Amino acid sequence: MKRIAIGCDHIVTNIKNELRQWLSEKGYDVVDFGTYNSERTHFPIFGKRVAEALQTGEFDYGVVLCGTGVGITNSANKVKGARCVLARDVHTAHAARRDYDANIIGVGGRISGLGLIENIIEEFLSTEFNATEENVFVRDFMNSMIGENANKGEYFEEERNKWKEGCYHD
Repeated sequence: MKRIAIGCDHIVTNIKNELRQWLSEKGYDVVDFGTYNSERTHFPIFGKRVAEALQTGEFDYGVVLCGTGVGITNSANKVKGARCVLARDVHTAHAARRDYDANIIGVGGRISGLGLIENIIEEFLSTEFNATEENVFVRDFMNSMIGENANKGEYFEEERNKWKEGCYHD
């Protein structure tokens, strides 16, 4: 059984509660990392909680939502190992899992309706990572950009040198 960490801000608590129940009914083990009511709070807290839950290895996937999905998705991505994607359509959710091994899906509860959000999450959870050599390289490269390696400016040195040498053409 897949374990899912879920979290949101105060703006979309009611939608998160419906999603938690829907996922449980589909057979997932869902743990709610808050918030639990509509009292004003800040989305970064809950995006971070969900992403950190995945770091422990106890969870397979995460679901985060706020009004637009933008803020909570960005906050989740600050945690090493989090590969959170904001999806507003099913195709994006599918590609994020298949090509980038995304492990957290972010949605905007005020942007997308509940039915669409359920379709996005269902596609995300049912899509397997296509572990090609390129996809694994990209995933591992993204993971290396957070934590102790952050802000060193060395990520694209090889690409910058190739650009200067004229290796890239339009």
